[in-house]
Amino acid sequence: MSRYAVDPLTALQAKEQAQKLAFAPIAFQAAQSLRELGILAVLDDAGPTGLDVQQIAERSGVSEYGAKVLLDMGLSALVVTQDGDNYVLARLGHFLLHDAMTRVNMDFTADVCYRAMSHLTETIRSGRPEGLREFGDWPTIYEGLSRLPEKARKSWFDFDHFYSDKAFPELLQRIFAERPKTIVDIGGNTGKWSLQCCAHDEDVHMTIVDLPRQLALALDNAREHGFEARIHGHPMNILDDSQPLPAEADIWWMSQFLDCFSPMEILRILRRIRAAMRPDASVYILELFWDRQHFEAAAYSLNATSLYFTCLANGNSRFYHSKDMLDIVEEAGFVVAEQVDDIGLGHTLLRLRAG
Repeated sequence: MSRYAVDPLTALQAKEQAQKLAFAPIAFQAAQSLRELGILAVLDDAGPTGLDVQQIAERSGVSEYGAKVLLDMGLSALVVTQDGDNYVLARLGHFLLHDAMTRVNMDFTADVCYRAMSHLTETIRSGRPEGLREFGDWPTIYEGLSRLPEKARKSWFDFDHFYSDKAFPELLQRIFAERPKTIVDIGGNTGKWSLQCCAHDEDVHMTIVDLPRQLALALDNAREHGFEARIHGHPMNILDDSQPLPAEADIWWMSQFLDCFSPMEILRILRRIRAAMRPDASVYILELFWDRQHFEAAAYSLNATSLYFTCLANGNSRFYHSKDMLDIVEEAGFVVAEQVDDIGLGHTLLRLRAG
């Protein structure tokens, strides 16, 4: 039975949670400020005895008023506890300060998503990424990635790479078990996967398919790492049917790529690959499916991130339920030769063959 099949809350619990949700943006900002102003670090150094407000203010350089109003919200948000006059870092506060995943997620939310989410209702009505106007006048965020403000750009790439990078070691072993000589990396982003492949196998040649601005960054990275002879570029908009795909590949690779498109666009992309690929080639799709996660926090994070796609990326994409993706794969003329869950931090790898 699905974990979502039964309402787990009593009426009183539901009303309490409703108040927390009503003030959730304020709690988020308080937690962010406690971290960025150094208050969490001061309490971390103090250990289990904690510190009073005056000591915290002195050591963090924050006024007593500022420290106290944040810490009192921190009590309600379970970020800190209180022992007499002393505030003590709670377990939740420890993870806000030290956990890499939490830091990446919070920075992405604060620097990329926060202001844009005020346009969510408008986005749902229009079907366009109305929140993107907070950064620039582009049809999708992908055209503007290289022109985002530095802080937002760093948080975007840190978020994107954090999850995919954890999966690389296992993926390299699986992919190169086929001993490919040519791989087409569709939506290669900064080229990290192509770089990993070239470092892993000295004979493989990579072709990165991406938008021209993004591809330029990937090819710069290839030159910096000495792989310019084996990492090639194929600039194109994958949705422009007038632009042909590369002609040859042993493997067609898409990592966290198809979640950037609507179901009908995914179908178009897969059909294009199906028409271009050799009969003996393999297609690999690496995706995060919210229904394939072991932990509720992971499904929660993916469903929240889907609203980033809605409000900022392009207005019509998301992290999919696995059945939705598998239905599209079948309709595009593929069969699933292999499906592997729990790679890295919750990825699923699909290996497809032409049906």
